[in-house]
Amino acid sequence: MGLVNHKFTLAARPVGLPKRTDWAYVEETVRGLHEGEVLIQVLFISLDPAMRGWMNQSRSYVPPVAIGEVMRALALGRVVASSNPLFPIGKHVSGSFGMQEYFISDGKGLIEIDPSVAPLPTFLNVLGMPGMTAYFGLLETGQPHPGDTVVVSAATGGVGAIVGQIAKIKGCRAVGIAGGTDKCCYLLNDLGFDAAIDYKSEDVTQGLRKTCPAGINVYFDNVGGDILDAALTQLARGARVVICGAISQYCVTGPVQGPRNYLSLLVNRATMKGMLVFDYADRYAHAVQELAGWMAAGKLKSREDIVEGIETYPDTFLKLFRGENLGKLILKVVAD
Repeated sequence: MGLVNHKFTLAARPVGLPKRTDWAYVEETVRGLHEGEVLIQVLFISLDPAMRGWMNQSRSYVPPVAIGEVMRALALGRVVASSNPLFPIGKHVSGSFGMQEYFISDGKGLIEIDPSVAPLPTFLNVLGMPGMTAYFGLLETGQPHPGDTVVVSAATGGVGAIVGQIAKIKGCRAVGIAGGTDKCCYLLNDLGFDAAIDYKSEDVTQGLRKTCPAGINVYFDNVGGDILDAALTQLARGARVVICGAISQYCVTGPVQGPRNYLSLLVNRATMKGMLVFDYADRYAHAVQELAGWMAAGKLKSREDIVEGIETYPDTFLKLFRGENLGKLILKVVAD
């Protein structure tokens, strides 16, 4: 075909915050297709905190990325060559394509997407895995009721922003924890949250006491560490704590900080439960339909923080851990 693929492979297991030398930037010629295969030109790649965990050699819900293997990442692209009648040239698809410009697939696991429904990046945000995570994590694990106070950490990130908006759609109060004045203003003025707590300039425990005077009914945690501990002290009777992520702990070099205030679960007859979006794969279609309906009705907004150029990946990925992204962080593979 004469096409050249550029990709990032894992070169070393990171210690703490990943650095540029933990990946290798590799160039290769794209091979020809076998029967039933399709060649996908990758257009947009999702950058997610979970990717940091996939780089570790430790037991998790998926095997670690092997040394020398393409860095695992969810992405979407366009079919540019095909020997599979189910996926003709021009069709847009999403899947686990990795941190690279081209991906060859046998068709298994590909999800067709319709760019006439929404802009392509939306399928890596509200209509993609963040949307599925927020939808099932809040509605199935958190089980909110009208009038409940729902608190979410990392509230301007891909998952957190959607959690708060769904909470409002379901008749709840939404309180977001985020870093910086701009992010808190975005939660209040653009997304319709009822309150926002700036963890960079105010004490989170005091902020939760002020904004949640009757306690927290649902706490959706994306951060872990001190913020999780602060939320545990403010639980209402029968509260539900959803453990979705712990970005504050992904790059620590010592023992992971567990919840010190867990006895609040006993005192308040509360529950804490982890959730993985993959457990709901057979229900994604229903969730997408409902999320798309809310978007069409103007009840749900999708905001993406898009950075151009695959070569920027190592530094762009670290925006997640520096708290620099506003909205779902996405890499546009080919810069305009």
